[in-house]
Amino acid sequence: MVMLDATVVAIANPAIGLDLHASLSGLQWVTNAYLLAVAILIISAGKAGDRFGRKRIFLCGVVGFALASAACGFAPSIGALIAFRAVQGCAGALLMPSTLAIIRAAFPERLLQQAIGIWAGVSMAAVASGPIVAGFVVEHASWRWVFFLNVPLAIVAVCVGAWVIAESRDEQAAKERFDLAGMAVLCVSLFALVWGIIKSQSLGWGDVVVVASLASSAIGFFLFALREREAAHPLLPLRLFRRLSLSVGVVLMLMLAFALFGVVFFLSLYLQRVRGYSPVETGIRTLPLTGMLVFAAPLGGILSARLGPRPPLAVGMALLGIGMLGLSRLAWRTDYGDIWPWLLAIGFALGLVQAAATQTIVGNAPVRMAGVAGGLQQTALQIGGALGTSVLGAVLSGRVRATLFVDLTRTGVPRAVARLIVPYSGYVAQGVSPGPFVPAPLRAPVTEGAYNAFSSALDVAFVVAACVAFAAALLALFVRRGGASEPGKLPL
Repeated sequence: MVMLDATVVAIANPAIGLDLHASLSGLQWVTNAYLLAVAILIISAGKAGDRFGRKRIFLCGVVGFALASAACGFAPSIGALIAFRAVQGCAGALLMPSTLAIIRAAFPERLLQQAIGIWAGVSMAAVASGPIVAGFVVEHASWRWVFFLNVPLAIVAVCVGAWVIAESRDEQAAKERFDLAGMAVLCVSLFALVWGIIKSQSLGWGDVVVVASLASSAIGFFLFALREREAAHPLLPLRLFRRLSLSVGVVLMLMLAFALFGVVFFLSLYLQRVRGYSPVETGIRTLPLTGMLVFAAPLGGILSARLGPRPPLAVGMALLGIGMLGLSRLAWRTDYGDIWPWLLAIGFALGLVQAAATQTIVGNAPVRMAGVAGGLQQTALQIGGALGTSVLGAVLSGRVRATLFVDLTRTGVPRAVARLIVPYSGYVAQGVSPGPFVPAPLRAPVTEGAYNAFSSALDVAFVVAACVAFAAALLALFVRRGGASEPGKLPL
Protein backbone atom coordinates (compact mmCIF):
# COMPACT_ATOMS: atom_id res chain seq x y z
CA MET A 1 0.00 0.00 0.00
CA VAL A 2 2.69 2.47 1.01
CA MET A 3 5.00 1.91 -1.96
CA LEU A 4 2.09 1.87 -4.41
CA ASP A 5 0.80 5.11 -2.91
CA ALA A 6 4.19 6.79 -3.34
CA THR A 7 4.05 6.51 -7.14
CA VAL A 8 0.33 6.69 -7.94
CA VAL A 9 -0.13 10.08 -6.25
CA ALA A 10 2.61 11.63 -8.39
CA ILE A 11 0.85 10.43 -11.57
CA ALA A 12 -2.56 11.58 -10.29
CA ASN A 13 -1.44 15.10 -9.32
CA PRO A 14 -2.37 16.81 -12.62
CA ALA A 15 -5.93 15.40 -12.46
CA ILE A 16 -6.19 16.40 -8.80
CA GLY A 17 -5.14 19.93 -9.66
CA LEU A 18 -7.80 20.28 -12.36
CA ASP A 19 -10.62 18.77 -10.31
CA LEU A 20 -9.94 20.65 -7.07
CA HIS A 21 -8.68 23.86 -8.72
CA ALA A 22 -5.37 23.56 -6.91
CA SER A 23 -2.31 25.76 -7.38
CA LEU A 24 1.15 24.31 -8.00
CA SER A 25 1.97 24.98 -4.34
CA GLY A 26 -1.17 23.14 -3.26
CA LEU A 27 -0.24 20.10 -5.34
CA GLN A 28 3.25 20.10 -3.86
CA TRP A 29 1.73 19.99 -0.40
CA VAL A 30 -0.30 16.92 -1.30
CA THR A 31 3.07 15.16 -1.29
CA ASN A 32 4.88 17.29 1.29
CA ALA A 33 2.22 16.91 4.01
CA TYR A 34 2.58 13.14 3.80
CA LEU A 35 6.38 13.33 3.69
CA LEU A 36 6.55 15.59 6.75
CA ALA A 37 4.27 13.36 8.82
CA VAL A 38 6.22 10.22 7.95
CA ALA A 39 9.65 11.76 8.54
CA ILE A 40 8.67 13.26 11.89
CA LEU A 41 7.13 10.17 13.44
CA ILE A 42 8.81 7.17 11.89
CA ILE A 43 11.64 6.54 14.38
CA SER A 44 9.29 7.09 17.32
CA ALA A 45 6.78 4.74 15.69
CA GLY A 46 9.49 2.09 15.31
CA LYS A 47 10.30 2.43 19.01
CA ALA A 48 6.60 2.14 19.85
CA GLY A 49 6.50 -1.15 17.94
CA ASP A 50 9.44 -2.47 19.95
CA ARG A 51 7.71 -1.47 23.18
CA PHE A 52 4.02 -2.20 22.61
CA GLY A 53 4.20 -4.98 20.03
CA ARG A 54 5.17 -4.86 16.37
CA LYS A 55 2.13 -6.77 15.13
CA ARG A 56 -0.22 -4.47 17.04
CA ILE A 57 1.41 -1.30 15.71
CA PHE A 58 1.53 -2.73 12.18
CA LEU A 59 -2.18 -3.57 12.13
CA CYS A 60 -3.05 -0.15 13.62
CA GLY A 61 -1.00 1.44 10.84
CA VAL A 62 -2.78 -0.58 8.14
CA VAL A 63 -6.23 0.34 9.44
CA GLY A 64 -5.27 4.01 9.86
CA PHE A 65 -3.75 4.12 6.37
CA ALA A 66 -6.93 2.68 4.84
CA LEU A 67 -9.24 5.08 6.68
CA ALA A 68 -7.08 8.08 5.76
CA SER A 69 -6.96 6.87 2.12
CA ALA A 70 -10.75 6.68 1.99
CA ALA A 71 -10.94 10.19 3.44
CA CYS A 72 -8.50 11.40 0.76
CA GLY A 73 -10.73 9.88 -1.90
CA PHE A 74 -13.75 11.78 -0.60
CA ALA A 75 -11.85 15.07 -0.05
CA PRO A 76 -14.01 18.01 -1.22
CA SER A 77 -11.14 20.52 -1.48
CA ILE A 78 -7.38 20.70 -1.82
CA GLY A 79 -7.08 21.82 1.82
CA ALA A 80 -8.99 18.77 3.03
CA LEU A 81 -6.90 16.49 0.83
CA ILE A 82 -3.66 17.91 2.26
CA ALA A 83 -4.96 17.40 5.82
CA PHE A 84 -5.98 13.79 5.14
CA ARG A 85 -2.61 13.15 3.48
CA ALA A 86 -0.92 14.24 6.71
CA VAL A 87 -3.06 11.74 8.63
CA GLN A 88 -2.16 9.11 6.05
CA GLY A 89 1.51 9.89 6.67
CA CYS A 90 1.06 9.35 10.42
CA ALA A 91 -0.43 5.91 9.72
CA GLY A 92 2.34 5.15 7.22
CA ALA A 93 4.91 5.93 9.91
CA LEU A 94 3.34 3.24 12.10
CA LEU A 95 3.19 0.75 9.25
CA MET A 96 6.53 0.98 7.47
CA PRO A 97 9.16 0.31 10.15
CA SER A 98 6.99 -2.44 11.64
CA THR A 99 7.27 -4.49 8.43
CA LEU A 100 11.05 -4.69 8.74
CA ALA A 101 10.89 -5.20 12.51
CA ILE A 102 8.53 -8.17 12.08
CA ILE A 103 10.88 -9.73 9.52
CA ARG A 104 13.92 -9.11 11.77
CA ALA A 105 12.21 -10.83 14.69
CA ALA A 106 10.82 -13.74 12.64
CA PHE A 107 13.89 -14.93 10.74
CA PRO A 108 17.22 -16.34 11.98
CA GLU A 109 20.43 -14.62 10.94
CA ARG A 110 21.19 -17.11 8.16
CA LEU A 111 17.87 -16.39 6.41
CA LEU A 112 17.50 -12.69 7.19
CA GLN A 113 19.23 -11.39 4.06
CA GLN A 114 17.03 -13.46 1.75
CA ALA A 115 13.89 -12.45 3.64
CA ILE A 116 14.79 -8.77 3.30
CA GLY A 117 15.48 -9.36 -0.40
CA ILE A 118 11.95 -10.72 -0.84
CA TRP A 119 10.56 -7.77 1.16
CA ALA A 120 12.44 -5.38 -1.13
CA GLY A 121 11.25 -7.21 -4.25
CA VAL A 122 7.60 -7.00 -3.19
CA SER A 123 8.04 -3.30 -2.39
CA MET A 124 9.56 -2.66 -5.80
CA ALA A 125 6.77 -4.62 -7.50
CA ALA A 126 4.39 -2.01 -6.10
CA VAL A 127 6.67 0.78 -7.34
CA ALA A 128 6.81 -0.84 -10.78
CA SER A 129 3.06 -1.22 -11.08
CA GLY A 130 2.21 2.17 -9.56
CA PRO A 131 2.59 4.41 -12.65
CA ILE A 132 0.66 2.01 -14.89
CA VAL A 133 -2.12 1.45 -12.34
CA ALA A 134 -2.40 5.18 -11.66
CA GLY A 135 -2.40 6.09 -15.34
CA PHE A 136 -5.12 3.56 -16.11
CA VAL A 137 -7.27 4.61 -13.14
CA VAL A 138 -6.91 8.35 -13.82
CA GLU A 139 -7.66 7.98 -17.53
CA HIS A 140 -10.63 5.60 -17.19
CA ALA A 141 -12.13 6.38 -13.77
CA SER A 142 -11.08 9.19 -11.41
CA TRP A 143 -8.07 10.24 -9.39
CA ARG A 144 -10.16 9.46 -6.28
CA TRP A 145 -9.88 5.74 -7.01
CA VAL A 146 -6.12 6.04 -6.62
CA PHE A 147 -6.84 6.36 -2.89
CA PHE A 148 -9.85 4.03 -2.73
CA LEU A 149 -7.66 1.16 -4.00
CA ASN A 150 -5.94 1.06 -0.61
CA VAL A 151 -9.14 -0.02 1.19
CA PRO A 152 -9.45 -3.58 -0.23
CA LEU A 153 -5.69 -4.02 0.09
CA ALA A 154 -5.93 -3.06 3.76
CA ILE A 155 -8.75 -5.53 4.39
CA VAL A 156 -6.61 -8.34 2.98
CA ALA A 157 -3.56 -7.15 4.95
CA VAL A 158 -5.45 -7.03 8.26
CA CYS A 159 -7.05 -10.46 7.77
CA VAL A 160 -3.83 -12.18 6.70
CA GLY A 161 -1.67 -10.25 9.17
CA ALA A 162 -3.89 -11.06 12.15
CA TRP A 163 -3.69 -14.74 11.22
CA VAL A 164 -0.06 -15.13 10.15
CA ILE A 165 2.09 -12.61 12.03
CA ALA A 166 3.45 -13.61 15.42
CA GLU A 167 3.53 -10.86 18.02
CA SER A 168 7.01 -9.75 19.11
CA ARG A 169 8.30 -6.94 21.29
CA ASP A 170 11.29 -5.86 23.34
CA GLU A 171 10.37 -7.16 26.79
CA GLN A 172 13.02 -4.97 28.39
CA ALA A 173 11.63 -1.81 26.74
CA ALA A 174 8.12 -2.73 27.90
CA LYS A 175 9.32 -2.24 31.49
CA GLU A 176 11.02 1.09 30.79
CA ARG A 177 9.58 4.59 30.66
CA PHE A 178 8.96 5.88 27.14
CA ASP A 179 11.33 8.76 26.39
CA LEU A 180 8.68 11.39 25.61
CA ALA A 181 11.11 14.31 25.93
CA GLY A 182 13.54 12.70 23.50
CA MET A 183 10.70 11.94 21.11
CA ALA A 184 9.56 15.59 21.19
CA VAL A 185 13.06 16.91 20.46
CA LEU A 186 13.60 14.38 17.67
CA CYS A 187 10.23 15.14 16.04
CA VAL A 188 10.86 18.90 16.10
CA SER A 189 14.37 18.42 14.68
CA LEU A 190 13.18 16.17 11.87
CA PHE A 191 10.35 18.59 11.10
CA ALA A 192 12.81 21.50 10.83
CA LEU A 193 15.14 19.47 8.60
CA VAL A 194 12.47 18.24 6.18
CA TRP A 195 10.69 21.63 6.20
CA GLY A 196 13.94 23.37 5.24
CA ILE A 197 14.56 20.89 2.42
CA ILE A 198 11.00 21.27 1.11
CA LYS A 199 11.02 25.09 1.23
CA SER A 200 14.38 25.22 -0.53
CA GLN A 201 12.62 24.05 -3.71
CA SER A 202 10.65 27.30 -3.94
CA LEU A 203 12.73 29.78 -1.92
CA GLY A 204 16.29 28.67 -2.67
CA TRP A 205 18.97 27.39 -0.30
CA GLY A 206 20.11 30.89 0.70
CA ASP A 207 16.68 32.10 1.87
CA VAL A 208 16.49 33.10 5.55
CA VAL A 209 13.59 30.69 6.20
CA VAL A 210 15.53 27.75 4.78
CA VAL A 211 18.77 28.64 6.57
CA ALA A 212 16.95 29.18 9.88
CA SER A 213 15.08 25.91 9.51
CA LEU A 214 18.21 23.87 8.75
CA ALA A 215 20.15 25.60 11.55
CA SER A 216 17.31 24.84 13.97
CA SER A 217 17.38 21.18 12.95
CA ALA A 218 21.15 21.01 13.57
CA ILE A 219 20.72 22.53 17.03
CA GLY A 220 17.82 20.16 17.70
CA PHE A 221 19.84 17.07 16.73
CA PHE A 222 22.68 18.24 18.98
CA LEU A 223 20.27 18.62 21.90
CA PHE A 224 18.75 15.24 21.08
CA ALA A 225 22.20 13.64 21.19
CA LEU A 226 22.86 15.20 24.60
CA ARG A 227 19.47 14.01 25.84
CA GLU A 228 19.94 10.45 24.60
CA ARG A 229 23.44 10.22 26.05
CA GLU A 230 22.16 11.06 29.53
CA ALA A 231 18.75 9.35 29.39
CA ALA A 232 18.30 6.17 31.43
CA HIS A 233 15.99 4.70 28.74
CA PRO A 234 16.85 6.48 25.48
CA LEU A 235 14.53 6.52 22.49
CA LEU A 236 17.47 5.97 20.12
CA PRO A 237 20.62 4.64 21.86
CA LEU A 238 23.57 6.43 20.29
CA ARG A 239 25.74 3.36 20.89
CA LEU A 240 23.91 1.85 17.94
CA PHE A 241 25.91 4.12 15.62
CA ARG A 242 29.22 2.78 16.92
CA ARG A 243 28.64 -0.07 14.52
CA LEU A 244 30.32 1.34 11.46
CA SER A 245 28.41 -0.89 9.06
CA LEU A 246 25.04 0.30 10.39
CA SER A 247 26.05 3.96 10.19
CA VAL A 248 27.37 3.52 6.65
CA GLY A 249 24.20 1.63 5.73
CA VAL A 250 22.05 4.58 6.81
CA VAL A 251 24.12 6.99 4.68
CA LEU A 252 24.00 4.61 1.70
CA MET A 253 20.21 4.33 1.99
CA LEU A 254 20.01 8.12 1.98
CA MET A 255 22.20 8.27 -1.15
CA LEU A 256 20.13 5.55 -2.80
CA ALA A 257 16.91 7.50 -2.19
CA PHE A 258 18.60 10.68 -3.44
CA ALA A 259 19.25 9.03 -6.80
CA LEU A 260 16.02 6.98 -7.03
CA PHE A 261 13.54 9.75 -6.25
CA GLY A 262 15.47 12.29 -8.31
CA VAL A 263 15.62 10.06 -11.38
CA VAL A 264 11.98 8.92 -11.23
CA PHE A 265 10.63 12.44 -10.62
CA PHE A 266 12.58 14.28 -13.31
CA LEU A 267 12.48 11.46 -15.84
CA SER A 268 8.67 11.47 -15.53
CA LEU A 269 8.67 15.20 -16.32
CA TYR A 270 10.87 14.58 -19.36
CA LEU A 271 8.75 11.73 -20.72
CA GLN A 272 5.36 13.35 -20.10
CA ARG A 273 6.00 17.03 -20.78
CA VAL A 274 8.92 17.08 -23.19
CA ARG A 275 8.22 13.86 -25.12
CA GLY A 276 4.42 14.14 -24.74
CA TYR A 277 3.66 10.63 -23.48
CA SER A 278 0.46 9.96 -21.51
CA PRO A 279 0.65 8.74 -17.89
CA VAL A 280 0.11 5.13 -18.96
CA GLU A 281 2.69 5.42 -21.75
CA THR A 282 5.13 6.95 -19.29
CA GLY A 283 4.57 4.10 -16.83
CA ILE A 284 5.21 1.54 -19.55
CA ARG A 285 8.43 3.29 -20.60
CA THR A 286 9.76 3.29 -17.03
CA LEU A 287 9.19 -0.48 -16.74
CA PRO A 288 12.84 -1.32 -17.61
CA LEU A 289 13.80 0.53 -14.41
CA THR A 290 10.96 -0.46 -12.10
CA GLY A 291 10.59 -3.99 -13.46
CA MET A 292 14.30 -4.70 -13.03
CA LEU A 293 14.01 -3.54 -9.41
CA VAL A 294 11.59 -6.43 -8.76
CA PHE A 295 14.15 -8.95 -10.04
CA ALA A 296 17.29 -7.37 -8.59
CA ALA A 297 16.10 -6.76 -5.02
CA PRO A 298 15.75 -10.48 -4.11
CA LEU A 299 19.03 -11.13 -5.92
CA GLY A 300 20.64 -8.47 -3.73
CA GLY A 301 19.40 -10.34 -0.67
CA ILE A 302 20.82 -13.64 -1.95
CA LEU A 303 24.20 -12.08 -2.80
CA SER A 304 24.35 -10.39 0.61
CA ALA A 305 23.72 -13.74 2.28
CA ARG A 306 26.47 -15.48 0.29
CA LEU A 307 29.09 -12.76 -0.13
CA GLY A 308 28.21 -10.22 2.52
CA PRO A 309 26.64 -6.82 1.78
CA ARG A 310 29.83 -5.08 0.63
CA PRO A 311 30.02 -6.51 -2.97
CA PRO A 312 26.39 -5.78 -3.96
CA LEU A 313 26.59 -2.34 -2.35
CA ALA A 314 29.84 -1.29 -4.03
CA VAL A 315 29.04 -2.85 -7.43
CA GLY A 316 25.44 -1.60 -7.33
CA MET A 317 26.40 1.99 -6.55
CA ALA A 318 29.12 1.99 -9.23
CA LEU A 319 26.65 0.62 -11.79
CA LEU A 320 24.14 3.25 -10.68
CA GLY A 321 26.69 5.97 -11.40
CA ILE A 322 27.38 4.52 -14.85
CA GLY A 323 23.65 4.44 -15.59
CA MET A 324 23.28 8.07 -14.52
CA LEU A 325 26.13 9.08 -16.81
CA GLY A 326 24.38 7.22 -19.63
CA LEU A 327 21.22 9.27 -19.05
CA SER A 328 23.23 12.49 -18.97
CA ARG A 329 23.22 12.53 -22.77
CA LEU A 330 19.48 13.12 -23.13
CA ALA A 331 18.33 15.62 -25.72
CA TRP A 332 14.91 16.90 -26.69
CA ARG A 333 14.35 14.21 -29.29
CA THR A 334 16.50 11.38 -27.95
CA ASP A 335 15.14 8.05 -29.21
CA TYR A 336 13.68 5.82 -26.51
CA GLY A 337 15.93 3.02 -27.76
CA ASP A 338 18.88 5.04 -26.42
CA ILE A 339 17.22 5.45 -23.01
CA TRP A 340 15.87 2.08 -21.89
CA PRO A 341 19.24 0.23 -21.60
CA TRP A 342 20.37 2.80 -19.03
CA LEU A 343 17.07 2.47 -17.16
CA LEU A 344 17.67 -1.28 -17.07
CA ALA A 345 21.13 -0.76 -15.54
CA ILE A 346 19.82 1.75 -13.00
CA GLY A 347 16.96 -0.55 -11.97
CA PHE A 348 19.34 -3.49 -11.51
CA ALA A 349 21.72 -1.34 -9.45
CA LEU A 350 18.99 0.11 -7.25
CA GLY A 351 17.58 -3.34 -6.52
CA LEU A 352 20.97 -4.67 -5.42
CA VAL A 353 21.65 -1.66 -3.22
CA GLN A 354 18.23 -1.40 -1.58
CA ALA A 355 18.22 -4.98 -0.32
CA ALA A 356 21.87 -4.91 0.79
CA ALA A 357 21.64 -1.50 2.49
CA THR A 358 18.45 -2.49 4.31
CA GLN A 359 20.07 -5.70 5.52
CA THR A 360 23.12 -3.73 6.64
CA ILE A 361 20.96 -1.46 8.81
CA VAL A 362 18.50 -4.00 10.18
CA GLY A 363 20.94 -6.90 10.44
CA ASN A 364 23.47 -4.90 12.45
CA ALA A 365 20.90 -3.88 15.06
CA PRO A 366 19.91 -6.24 17.87
CA VAL A 367 16.57 -8.01 17.47
CA ARG A 368 15.04 -6.12 20.40
CA MET A 369 15.66 -2.83 18.54
CA ALA A 370 14.28 -4.04 15.20
CA GLY A 371 11.60 -1.34 15.15
CA VAL A 372 14.11 1.45 15.71
CA ALA A 373 16.33 0.01 12.96
CA GLY A 374 13.37 -0.11 10.58
CA GLY A 375 12.62 3.50 11.49
CA LEU A 376 16.21 4.51 10.70
CA GLN A 377 16.01 2.81 7.31
CA GLN A 378 12.77 4.55 6.41
CA THR A 379 13.93 7.93 7.76
CA ALA A 380 17.01 7.76 5.54
CA LEU A 381 14.77 6.83 2.61
CA GLN A 382 12.37 9.75 3.17
CA ILE A 383 15.06 12.39 3.80
CA GLY A 384 17.16 11.14 0.89
CA GLY A 385 14.14 11.36 -1.41
CA ALA A 386 13.40 14.91 -0.29
CA LEU A 387 17.05 15.87 -0.79
CA GLY A 388 17.14 14.24 -4.23
CA THR A 389 14.19 16.15 -5.62
CA SER A 390 15.27 19.39 -3.92
CA VAL A 391 18.98 19.41 -4.71
CA LEU A 392 18.65 18.07 -8.24
CA GLY A 393 15.71 20.43 -8.76
CA ALA A 394 17.90 23.36 -7.69
CA VAL A 395 20.65 22.22 -10.08
CA LEU A 396 18.16 21.89 -12.92
CA SER A 397 16.50 25.25 -12.25
CA GLY A 398 19.82 27.08 -12.00
CA ARG A 399 21.06 25.55 -15.24
CA VAL A 400 17.84 26.46 -17.08
CA ARG A 401 18.11 30.08 -15.89
CA ALA A 402 21.72 30.22 -17.06
CA THR A 403 21.16 28.78 -20.55
CA LEU A 404 17.56 29.56 -21.55
CA PHE A 405 18.34 32.86 -23.30
CA VAL A 406 21.15 31.33 -25.38
CA ASP A 407 19.07 28.24 -26.26
CA LEU A 408 16.15 30.40 -27.38
CA THR A 409 18.25 32.67 -29.59
CA ARG A 410 20.00 29.66 -31.17
CA THR A 411 16.64 28.42 -32.47
CA GLY A 412 15.85 31.77 -34.06
CA VAL A 413 13.84 33.47 -31.35
CA PRO A 414 14.42 37.27 -31.46
CA ARG A 415 16.56 38.50 -28.58
CA ALA A 416 13.82 40.85 -27.38
CA VAL A 417 11.31 38.00 -27.16
CA ALA A 418 13.87 35.72 -25.49
CA ARG A 419 14.42 38.34 -22.76
CA LEU A 420 10.67 38.37 -22.07
CA ILE A 421 10.60 34.58 -21.74
CA VAL A 422 13.66 34.18 -19.45
CA PRO A 423 11.78 35.36 -16.28
CA TYR A 424 9.51 32.32 -16.75
CA SER A 425 12.43 29.89 -16.58
CA GLY A 426 10.84 28.28 -13.50
CA TYR A 427 8.12 26.83 -15.72
CA VAL A 428 10.67 25.64 -18.27
CA ALA A 429 12.51 23.88 -15.42
CA GLN A 430 9.34 21.85 -14.90
CA GLY A 431 9.33 20.78 -18.55
CA VAL A 432 6.65 23.31 -19.56
CA SER A 433 7.15 25.15 -22.86
CA PRO A 434 5.91 28.75 -23.21
CA GLY A 435 5.37 28.06 -26.93
CA PRO A 436 1.54 28.06 -26.77
CA PHE A 437 1.60 31.59 -25.32
CA VAL A 438 3.60 33.29 -28.08
CA PRO A 439 2.57 34.28 -31.64
CA ALA A 440 2.15 31.35 -34.02
CA PRO A 441 5.35 31.98 -36.08
CA LEU A 442 7.46 31.77 -32.91
CA ARG A 443 5.85 28.73 -31.27
CA ALA A 444 8.10 26.11 -32.86
CA PRO A 445 11.46 27.85 -32.15
CA VAL A 446 10.37 28.82 -28.59
CA THR A 447 9.33 25.23 -27.86
CA GLU A 448 12.56 23.86 -29.28
CA GLY A 449 14.68 26.31 -27.31
CA ALA A 450 12.79 25.68 -24.05
CA TYR A 451 13.01 21.90 -24.38
CA ASN A 452 16.70 22.09 -25.30
CA ALA A 453 17.32 24.15 -22.14
CA PHE A 454 15.38 21.67 -19.99
CA SER A 455 17.11 18.61 -21.49
CA SER A 456 20.62 20.03 -21.13
CA ALA A 457 19.86 21.05 -17.52
CA LEU A 458 18.53 17.57 -16.82
CA ASP A 459 21.81 16.16 -18.13
CA VAL A 460 23.73 18.21 -15.55
CA ALA A 461 21.42 16.96 -12.78
CA PHE A 462 22.11 13.37 -13.82
CA VAL A 463 25.87 14.05 -13.68
CA VAL A 464 25.47 15.31 -10.11
CA ALA A 465 23.49 12.16 -9.22
CA ALA A 466 26.25 10.04 -10.81
CA CYS A 467 28.89 11.72 -8.64
CA VAL A 468 26.81 10.94 -5.54
CA ALA A 469 26.53 7.31 -6.64
CA PHE A 470 30.29 6.94 -7.23
CA ALA A 471 31.00 8.48 -3.82
CA ALA A 472 28.57 5.97 -2.30
CA ALA A 473 30.40 3.10 -4.05
CA LEU A 474 33.61 4.13 -2.25
CA LEU A 475 31.77 4.48 1.05
CA ALA A 476 30.34 0.97 0.64
CA LEU A 477 33.86 -0.45 0.98
CA PHE A 478 33.65 0.29 4.73
CA VAL A 479 30.72 -2.11 5.22
CA ARG A 480 31.65 -5.37 6.89
CA ARG A 481 29.93 -8.72 6.84
CA GLY A 482 28.18 -9.84 9.98
CA GLY A 483 25.05 -9.39 12.04
CA ALA A 484 24.31 -7.88 15.39
CA SER A 485 24.28 -11.21 17.12
CA GLU A 486 27.82 -12.24 16.26
CA PRO A 487 30.62 -12.23 18.84
CA GLY A 488 32.57 -9.03 19.20
CA LYS A 489 29.64 -6.74 18.54
CA LEU A 490 28.88 -3.93 20.94
CA PRO A 491 26.32 -4.85 23.64
CA LEU A 492 23.17 -2.73 23.67
